[in-house]
Amino acid sequence: MAYEISLLIVMGISITAGLSLNLITGFCGQISLGHAAFMGIGAYTSALMTKNGLPFFPSLAAGMLTAGIAGIFVGLCSLRVRHDFLAITTMGVGFLFLGIVRQQDALGGEMGISGIPDPGLGRIGFLLFVMGCAALVVYLSLYMKRSWLGFAFDAVADDEDTAGMLGLDVTQFKLIAFAIGTSLAGLAGGLYAHNIRFIDPDSFGFVESITVLSMVVIGGIGSVWGVVIASAVLSVLPLWFQFIEDYKLLVYGLLLFSVMRFSPGGLSALCFNIFSFFRKKLT
Repeated sequence: MAYEISLLIVMGISITAGLSLNLITGFCGQISLGHAAFMGIGAYTSALMTKNGLPFFPSLAAGMLTAGIAGIFVGLCSLRVRHDFLAITTMGVGFLFLGIVRQQDALGGEMGISGIPDPGLGRIGFLLFVMGCAALVVYLSLYMKRSWLGFAFDAVADDEDTAGMLGLDVTQFKLIAFAIGTSLAGLAGGLYAHNIRFIDPDSFGFVESITVLSMVVIGGIGSVWGVVIASAVLSVLPLWFQFIEDYKLLVYGLLLFSVMRFSPGGLSALCFNIFSFFRKKLT
């Protein structure tokens, strides 16, 4: 039973992380290759505050706030770059985060932070809280996708210049996407820290950013349910098949190549095409 609970907690945290990046990349079209850094900001903030005696929930909220502020700052610095240059910029942010954490003894340095206090909810209670957070992020994503904000994000993702000519404040919407997406990444990082109760720089490196990006691309860029399914599956694959952990980049690279070659729309498009095929055969 303990193993199943741990598995479900990992799935819930991964779903939250995947959807947080989907808001930035899938909805607003802003490519990010350093998303794990914002998860790390949330994790380190939450962990340090709880180790200094603050309760779990305020610490988790502080981690979200810190990650969101960092996301806005990165968004402001990235307003003049697009596409490949934006990807390189965000990747640089990830490396900058790792460099700062590794050099600061107050942040644990290379050894990381251990002995993170237990949230005090029990394993079942923590599982319910994590799943509640994941469900809330799913609801927020679905609601946002159908709201005026989602339509504005779609316009920015399709063509920033045209969206600006139509009167949309492109800068504002890009910053909103970064603020919400990175805040939710901070939430996922804080949950991760209090689940494992140990974090180090390698927990939020470039490989983890690629893992989260793989969840979005394989699930279907912009698809909420596709990302949910891909996040759940990719989070448990290394646990079910231990060899994948040693060859994570290779396996995820092959998956990304296969998806982009045979189903560029991801799992959501593949499922829709299969459903349409059988429906035509039956009719």
